Amino acid sequence: MGAELERLIAALARLPGLGPRSARRAALALVEKRETLLEPLVAALEAAAATIRPCSVCGNLDSVDPCSICTDATREKRVLCVVETVADLWALERARAHRGLYHVLGGTLSALAGRGPDELRIDPLVKRVASGEVSEVILATSATVDGQATAHLVADRLSAFPVTLTRLAYGLPIGGELGSLDDGTLAAALRARRPL
Repeated sequence: MGAELERLIAALARLPGLGPRSARRAALALVEKRETLLEPLVAALEAAAATIRPCSVCGNLDSVDPCSICTDATREKRVLCVVETVADLWALERARAHRGLYHVLGGTLSALAGRGPDELRIDPLVKRVASGEVSEVILATSATVDGQATAHLVADRLSAFPVTLTRLAYGLPIGGELGSLDDGTLAAALRARRPL
């Protein structure tokens, strides 16, 4: 195997979800189907590298700044959903459950990873809320210890502003059976119960 092919496999193996074996299979498919797979992929990667940037307002990734979500006139501009990552934003967009704006923090507080408040996009969030244009902030961080700590920090930083702070509900997944759920999920579902 040539050095260039080894380099391709090593680069593919660094992608999330691809181990060495999957990277070898992907590299082989790319090289064997050069015109239909490899060349279009190279063109797409070059275009992405040249044009895709974080939005200066919300942190989403797009080829325009501000991004297409921030400039969408049909969005509810007064409702801001705070997420940890762009992947979380994309998941909410796929679900078509939120028609407001977003703010990407860029991660969560994490003592293990050495990530404190200064590494997150909390100050830009405070500035957006301080502008008076936001009436509700939805804290859509994960149900992990780090996600909870991050939500508490954000809530504390926004407590001086006249905005409604809400949190995503936790609990039973659609189609979930009680017997197969963990204790924490069941406890959260009981705490988040609401009248019918």
